[in-house]
Amino acid sequence: MKKDIILGGVGGQGIISIAATIGLTALNMGMKIKQSEVHGMSQRGGDVMSNLRLSDGEIYSDLIPEGKADMIIALEPMEALRYLPMLSKEGWIISNSTPFKNIACYPDENTILNELKKQPNCIIIDADNIAKEIGSVQMANMVVLGAAATHLGLPYEELEKAIRQMFGKKGDAVIDQNIKALKAGFDAASK
Repeated sequence: MKKDIILGGVGGQGIISIAATIGLTALNMGMKIKQSEVHGMSQRGGDVMSNLRLSDGEIYSDLIPEGKADMIIALEPMEALRYLPMLSKEGWIISNSTPFKNIACYPDENTILNELKKQPNCIIIDADNIAKEIGSVQMANMVVLGAAATHLGLPYEELEKAIRQMFGKKGDAVIDQNIKALKAGFDAASK
């Protein structure tokens, strides 16, 4: 198996937690990973992008070539659109529909969503609203990861296992909340 994933969002949305969960899942399964991150003033709401490469074979570079990503996972729609040139023709876009309006001239959100929907393999969910419904808007990243799990090629149970490992020191309540968010995203994308 080989999977090249672009993760995009805004500082503070949880892109790094998604990358860590997927990476730990892959490592637990005996796969190799390479990751590269770009933080654009992330502490001030700047864009954050991560290249995440998984393979059961050798990986020679941590950067994904343009047009070769198997998936874009975005925590806000403009970031999904920003990295669209990275996506392969068969690739999947998994995005939150809720914009993070951190700039005065944020483009029209309907225009952005319509552009994303032109792609043949696109799942857009209202992760913020789903996260609110389960108790914490801060779980939107795990909701998006759950939606992505439908096409990641990694067993869902292994993602749950990685969440338990990552958040184990924070207690059962945090683990349960993250797993609940993962499941809610998975269920929303499976519809």
